[in-house]
Amino acid sequence: MDFSQLNPAEQAHMSKVIEKKQMQDFLRMYSNLVERCFNSCCNDFTSKALSSKEETCVMNCTDKFLKHSERVGARFAEQNADAMNAQQQKF
Repeated sequence: MDFSQLNPAEQAHMSKVIEKKQMQDFLRMYSNLVERCFNSCCNDFTSKALSSKEETCVMNCTDKFLKHSERVGARFAEQNADAMNAQQQKF
């Protein structure tokens, strides 16, 4: 995003808005990760500690979730770059 046409106060405001949105997105992703992995892996509540089976499940679930998010983000960036290139070629 090019904010060069904005004055410094507007640039600072836009940066804060973007940072806030990124933090909200991160917290939403983290919350989804915790909920999904907890619901999938934690089902024995006789102890407050995770069993080795539950711990392994949580680690695998977390790894898969993060890899999936990374891949989706990379694909989105590729699609966005392709769209930008296509739009620039029109002009």
